[in-house]
Amino acid sequence: MSERCEVVVLGLGAMGAATVYQLAKTGVNVVGIDRHHPPHNLGSSHGDTRITRLSVGEGAQYVPIVRNSHRIWRELEALTGESLFEQSGLLVLTSSPEFDPADKTDFTLRTINLAQTYGIEHEVLNATQIRQRFPQFSDVHDTAIGYFEPDGGFVRPERCIDVQLRLAGQHGAILHKGETVTAISSDEQGVTVTTDRRTLLANKLVISAGNWSGELLGKPFENLLSVYRQKLFWFELEEDTGLVGHSPTFIFTHGRGDDKVNYGFPALAGEGSLKIATAQYHTVTSPQDIDRTVSAAEAQDMYEQQVKGRIAGVTSTVLKSAVCAYTVTPDRHFIIDAHPSLQHTLFVSACSGHGFKHSAALGEAFAQWCMRGSSDLDLSSFSLKRFEGETTNAHTPGPQQNNLNRA
Repeated sequence: MSERCEVVVLGLGAMGAATVYQLAKTGVNVVGIDRHHPPHNLGSSHGDTRITRLSVGEGAQYVPIVRNSHRIWRELEALTGESLFEQSGLLVLTSSPEFDPADKTDFTLRTINLAQTYGIEHEVLNATQIRQRFPQFSDVHDTAIGYFEPDGGFVRPERCIDVQLRLAGQHGAILHKGETVTAISSDEQGVTVTTDRRTLLANKLVISAGNWSGELLGKPFENLLSVYRQKLFWFELEEDTGLVGHSPTFIFTHGRGDDKVNYGFPALAGEGSLKIATAQYHTVTSPQDIDRTVSAAEAQDMYEQQVKGRIAGVTSTVLKSAVCAYTVTPDRHFIIDAHPSLQHTLFVSACSGHGFKHSAALGEAFAQWCMRGSSDLDLSSFSLKRFEGETTNAHTPGPQQNNLNRA
């Protein structure tokens, strides 16, 4: 027999957990499905900490989204007593002999410009000020420039997902974990989702399947989504390093190209380590083929290329490592749009490596779409339409998309 509900959400990671919570708390009969048991370490939403900041150098379209997310993290903390969002302060800096202060593509300069445009509290730091306030950055060039945002910091991804799924359940959401979707179809009356255990009939469907989106949905998504393996490292602190309580969340550009950027988090009391990572976009993989282990050679290369001579106070010893995966579009921005062939269906995946900070607010927006066909946030810049010409299966936006992407 088929089960009926108002909304089905496929994928219960960052976006899916936020969506089922927002729907359930407003009384919507929602069912969530995940092939694993979130929060888990097989997708993109794990690794203890994720950066959040109000001035999002990736683009102005993200600023109102992250503002809403910060509000929701605090609301969730007040409801549960959980610590989800730490305002450790955020340092974005470029320190490179190649730095050009007229280069509008520089990430630090883009971040500064957005903060100035949107009135985000911040400080612009020169090389001397960076050395004085953050001596752990041990090789700062005289031309270096820094951006410090006191309200930036990090969120705890596993906790955020767990809290939202627990609250969703308390509000009546049904969560089916460890189930794999085998078929999706739609007609004028609604959507049918079949898993290896059941068939669900729903008025609306939200697909937030992350790494598994391409193989689940086929064209055009398989042509627009690439999965990249990423490595995370926790380097042991030196004795008496003084970093605990005195280190910010950071994004450090030390040359041109993705391999010349690293990011990291504060040294936290009791952990004895500093988490530092990079992002790579040159080797494509698939969810089932990802090597989930980090080799000794990879750890040594990370230390030699990203840490040694750049970040003081840590040793070459890796106390912990992890692997996650980014699902990335050709322009590294999100896809949020009505599905081109499935009726009543919203596709909200491909977070392109910078989505977690926005997930709480996007879940709220997706819930609004399910309930009224539009959202308070302007999500038009994330439409599939921008990829027309890149794939023969690009679609012409329909009424659902126009309603969703309301200014």
